[in-house]
Amino acid sequence: MLKLPEGVRNWVATQPSDMRKQADGLSALVEGSLGKQPKSGHLFVFFSRRKDFVRILFWDANGYCTVSKRLEAGRFRVPAPEEGQATVHLDVRQLSELLSLVETGRAVRSGEVH
Repeated sequence: MLKLPEGVRNWVATQPSDMRKQADGLSALVEGSLGKQPKSGHLFVFFSRRKDFVRILFWDANGYCTVSKRLEAGRFRVPAPEEGQATVHLDVRQLSELLSLVETGRAVRSGEVH
């Protein structure tokens, strides 16, 4: 499970993102499209169109950090947004589950043997 400091919020972008973007491009998306402050210390989660790639952006004390995960098979189960919402807020448990549950015809935990 993820261990994050108290008060950190996790924002998932509702629209697919270009996974070629790095910290500067993602921070511009956070400000422009999501209407949030990228240096807030919160986590901003972006998925590819196929939902098989995720990139997380956050501001650490003195710079941006990005974390990426690309699935070999399956897709992430991205939550559906409310109409007109640019982001979905998840708590730490929900984000951890999102990053570990993968659809491959039926929902399975990554690493589960078939």
